[in-house]
Amino acid sequence: MNRYIGEQKLIAEARTGFPKGIKKITDQVYFIQGYGCSQAILVEGQGSCLLIDTLYGREYAEEALRDIRTFIDKPITNIIFTHYLHFDHTSGAGVFADEGCEIIARTPSYPQYTRSELIKDIAAVRGAKQFGVGLTPEESISLGVGPLTNLQSTMAALKPTRMFSEEALALNIDGIEVLMVGAPGETDDQLFVWLPQFKVLCCGDNYYNSWPNLYAIRGGQYRDISQWVNILDTMLSYDAEHLLPGHTQAISGKENVREKLTNYRDAINYVLTETLHGMNRGLTIDQLVDAVKLPKKWASLPNLQEYYGTVEWTVRSIYTGYLGWFDGNPTKLGSLPVKVQAEKTLAIMGGAEKVYAEAKQAIENEDEQWGVELCDILLDAEQITDTAKSLKAEGLVHLGRMQTSANARHYYLLSAKQFLGKSGSVTLAGAAIDMEKKNES
Repeated sequence: MNRYIGEQKLIAEARTGFPKGIKKITDQVYFIQGYGCSQAILVEGQGSCLLIDTLYGREYAEEALRDIRTFIDKPITNIIFTHYLHFDHTSGAGVFADEGCEIIARTPSYPQYTRSELIKDIAAVRGAKQFGVGLTPEESISLGVGPLTNLQSTMAALKPTRMFSEEALALNIDGIEVLMVGAPGETDDQLFVWLPQFKVLCCGDNYYNSWPNLYAIRGGQYRDISQWVNILDTMLSYDAEHLLPGHTQAISGKENVREKLTNYRDAINYVLTETLHGMNRGLTIDQLVDAVKLPKKWASLPNLQEYYGTVEWTVRSIYTGYLGWFDGNPTKLGSLPVKVQAEKTLAIMGGAEKVYAEAKQAIENEDEQWGVELCDILLDAEQITDTAKSLKAEGLVHLGRMQTSANARHYYLLSAKQFLGKSGSVTLAGAAIDMEKKNES
């Protein structure tokens, strides 16, 4: 049996899932895909163009713009951000925008945590680990919902010139009928764009070809999963013939769009409601992770594979989002200092050398989770730390290769490199920038 099925799935998806080029959706609508990890949509108006999202950074935007200019020379005078709070959709704006360009975004539906700039450094570190900054192409494979991307691409971001807070905003932009609808999901400022003339729905990151990132392991404000389900319901009401996501490929055909959105909504709603029911019965967060699994009818679908988010992270996020960190066990209301607890644990387990031997045997016997947990006891107790770090790194590499989620794979593999002192600087500027944006909201 191949232990690294997750790795093989990621490789297969990377080979076929991220074609590059500009795809004509209708006579005036073009899907810009494969220029970095995110997508954009160009809509041709009477004398100008509307652009929805602006790709990952300057280099990708410049390449895409050169290709656009081979068939359209009209200026881009209007830009819509489906979500301003994520840099991967906004960092090419300065390349695309012509003079006087209006840039429209939506204010967040929920208040943003203030003072978020105080944690921008750890956001940059954890963002780098999630996306695999510094990994080789062979180690990274893909970003799960996009191809390998230069994660340090030059920022060419622009701030919105117009923010709206209404539930929906309808505009006629140079002959293009545009409806922007508030759609909090992956971000609180998310919106989707409905183009009724073309039956095209541009959904941002509320749908893409993967189990969604209902929780991002880099950290962040709770993503309202219940509202996300409601937004998918709203999107279904538009009877779109084309669905253009912020990541992965376009979907065409009314029935195809409806089927994929419906399965997506129903699967997310199942995990949400089953987790809440289990919480109500008093199950702990770890018991819920064991209990709540996606039924086969959804787990087998191509658009619900865990290339990006995972069901387990979703369950954990729902628990903490609704009940917080306390699991109801009064023992957990207090705790021993980490080092003291680890030292006491080592003592009753026979000492550091014995625990190290057990951890080594566990990893050799393909029981890596137990092995790295034993290594953590050694590290917390500050005992034989160098050898424990090396052994933990070995276990993390195996665990990383087992993952289907690119985010999980990157975090395991980059953490392993850190333990071995081989990672170099681990930081992602865009993640820090996004954290600072919250103060503008």
